[in-house]
Amino acid sequence: MDEEVVAQTEQQPPAGNERVSSTTLSEYIESFLVTVLLALFVTSFVVQAFKIPSASMEGTLLIGDHLLVNKFIFGGSGAWYEKLLPYRPIQRGDIIVFKYPYADHTHFVKRVIGLPGDRLKIVDQQVFINGQPLVEPYVVHDSMTQYDAFNYAFPPASRQMIPGSVLAPWAEEMRKYVTGDEMVVPAGKYFAMGDNRDRSSDSRYWGFVSRDAIMGRPFLIYWSVDATSADYVQPSFLARLTGIVDTLGHLPARTRWHRMLHTVH
Repeated sequence: MDEEVVAQTEQQPPAGNERVSSTTLSEYIESFLVTVLLALFVTSFVVQAFKIPSASMEGTLLIGDHLLVNKFIFGGSGAWYEKLLPYRPIQRGDIIVFKYPYADHTHFVKRVIGLPGDRLKIVDQQVFINGQPLVEPYVVHDSMTQYDAFNYAFPPASRQMIPGSVLAPWAEEMRKYVTGDEMVVPAGKYFAMGDNRDRSSDSRYWGFVSRDAIMGRPFLIYWSVDATSADYVQPSFLARLTGIVDTLGHLPARTRWHRMLHTVH
């Protein structure tokens, strides 16, 4: 009997070690899956990173600014959970990140100028909303840019020539929304423009932004690097790899330290 007890006792530690190893492995797997699910939830519903590839929002946002976008802010999509969570309506003046309505649906960043139902027009670079001049301290005008009629008069009059920079689908339908000398923003749509007003491809040239296309509002510049639009053109794999190596090699010098952790307004 004693020998049997000793034999059983000697055999127990390996079984215990196996259970510990098995438990530890399952805990690692569980932790990994929870981390992945949380990351997917955060990027899908709460916060997402975004970078500025063009000059259309200068001087509010610069090429090379890397932003955090709050996706947990705007209501109005009709989702059932909006009544339970602290969403708010999109407001005039909000900077938004949204899916461009044409091409490959890349993300754009602009400022909301016209809300659904608003009457909008531009006269001599001044935006009027519902007959009143809009105060825009964030706007930048560049006298060195090529003349564009839409910077001075929008919407176009019935006999006014439409600039070639206007996308064909929008050129065909824009006058449907014109009443008198004003454009009326339809329900569920927003009129968005860049702060760098003379260098912005915006709602004047391709139309309204649908509510469903709006991803969120940028709230923080977490990193900023001195860059140009050419740095964000889709190059070959070798060119991208060379660009990454060059950026890493000159990271301290190219980083705009004074813009780090600045809030976006």
